[in-house]
Amino acid sequence: MPRLTRLMPVALRAAGLSALLLLLWNPVATRKAPTGLPPVVLLDASLSMTATDGGARWRAALDSARAAAGGNGVVWRFGSGVAPFDSTPPADGSSLLGPALEAAAARGGEIVVVTDGELTDLTSLPPDLVTRARVIPMIRPPAWDAFVARVDGPARVAASDTVRLTVHYGTAGSREASAAMREAWLVATVDGRRLASRRVSLPDSGTLRAELAHPASRLPRGWAVVQVSLEGVMDSEPRDNARLHILHVSPEPSVVVAAAPPSWEARFLAQALDEVAGVPVRVFVDPGGGWRDGRTLAPVGAGELWRAARAARLVVLVGDPRRVGTFGRPALLSWPEASGRTGDWYLDPPPPSPLAGALAGVDWSALPPATAVRDLEPDSGAIVALTATLARRGPARPVVVLRDSAGVRGATVLASGLWRWRFRGGASAVAYRLLVSALVDWLLGSGAPPGDERSLVAPESRVVANGSPLVWRWVGAGGPGDLALRLEGLNGARTDTLRFGPDGRARLHLPPGVYRYAAAGSDDRGVVAVETYSEEWRPRPVTLGRQPGRPGALLESVALRDRWWLFVLALAAFVAEWAWRRRQGLA
Repeated sequence: MPRLTRLMPVALRAAGLSALLLLLWNPVATRKAPTGLPPVVLLDASLSMTATDGGARWRAALDSARAAAGGNGVVWRFGSGVAPFDSTPPADGSSLLGPALEAAAARGGEIVVVTDGELTDLTSLPPDLVTRARVIPMIRPPAWDAFVARVDGPARVAASDTVRLTVHYGTAGSREASAAMREAWLVATVDGRRLASRRVSLPDSGTLRAELAHPASRLPRGWAVVQVSLEGVMDSEPRDNARLHILHVSPEPSVVVAAAPPSWEARFLAQALDEVAGVPVRVFVDPGGGWRDGRTLAPVGAGELWRAARAARLVVLVGDPRRVGTFGRPALLSWPEASGRTGDWYLDPPPPSPLAGALAGVDWSALPPATAVRDLEPDSGAIVALTATLARRGPARPVVVLRDSAGVRGATVLASGLWRWRFRGGASAVAYRLLVSALVDWLLGSGAPPGDERSLVAPESRVVANGSPLVWRWVGAGGPGDLALRLEGLNGARTDTLRFGPDGRARLHLPPGVYRYAAAGSDDRGVVAVETYSEEWRPRPVTLGRQPGRPGALLESVALRDRWWLFVLALAAFVAEWAWRRRQGLA
């Protein structure tokens, strides 16, 4: 008995500590998953399910999904994402099985996939996960399809320009269905009016490229929606035979840049002007031997440069003043080469000026220095907007000077090397853009107070394919907030709320159509479009066919902490030890 009295507490404590050690280690074992769980049916709701046959396969897929689910199963739609079941026609512009398949596998039970097999992410999925599902195929019948894949062109043009559109077109599917069809017409129209056309040859498969050109004067002023379509083809799916291109037409190029000689300063300045001005920008360069078009490098006469400059609202002169010349325009930005004092010139916070408000948020101490500063000619009416000091020591010298005399505005930038701000990227590129934007706003006399940022949102792409969302990027000052957006289309007007995520982007799903938008509380207005085109309309290879699945061979992982009785054992052992010791008078 005394021996039992001594050994019993030791045995109970050993049992409790062993159970605790096993819980801390927490080994994982596998076991056969329980059967009898309701099935999960994944229904392909991408646009390809209604291609070619007018929706017959979609109706058959609905019947198959309901039959596979039975009375206790669930049906999920998949395409661009995962959604609860409903019988509305497919509207997703992509076929992604992965997210739905992973969610169904985590739920347990049999997995049934009803799909046409034209999936885009199958190669990235684990093979054992794919073979687990039973597949009911709804294969598209053989068909031949001609399509317009892409249209590239300028976003802004002047009325005197020529619009050049690069069109990518091609065919897919079974060629035998239209073996005799070898040619078609590429036609560009706006509001039903033909702008340009070209006869093209259709490839047996793949894509080709062609160019359509027409004068911008044939387009309406402001926003224009150009449709490029394939005509004269008899294919199985006409909804991908046309694509849209949106551009803005101004009466004249509003900004003209003349650079002599061409330099990095002129190149980065022209890019920034194209972004912030919101109007056509035309660049002329003189590398020596005469003026040339800055985009094509084609020779241009001095008369053409003079006429463009006289018609523009803003003329920018970059380089050697003796070579550039002068133009008698009210809004003139001069950016001469600084040939005076070289060194590391660091810019100071701006003094009071019309630009001070727009530049208030810049961290000037973090910007790369200018490489040289030109001497300022004496002018009692000059307004110094920015200054710089050599190596952050000594007296400050003007680097941005404004002039406003009798309503005639002008600005001069006396520093060289500021293009490195934009080349560096990040906060430096933002500072460069703010400086150029502030100069343009003041020179053009927009009427908005300096620094008043009226633009809040901008579409990342003005044209998106059917089934894809329009993505809006927050560009206003401060953090993004919910914003009301009014849209007007052929079917009337509607108001949606843009809700921005942590990445500063909001997504808006709209049916196909052309919409004019206006954002509340800002001057943001423009045109966006959702095409009838989608890559889902094209016949594509079937990547997933019929398979029986493996519902009986499912295993699941079980950790030791998932076994409740081990916690009870540890607690019971310690309680029993305490009770034994107390009974024997050892506690």
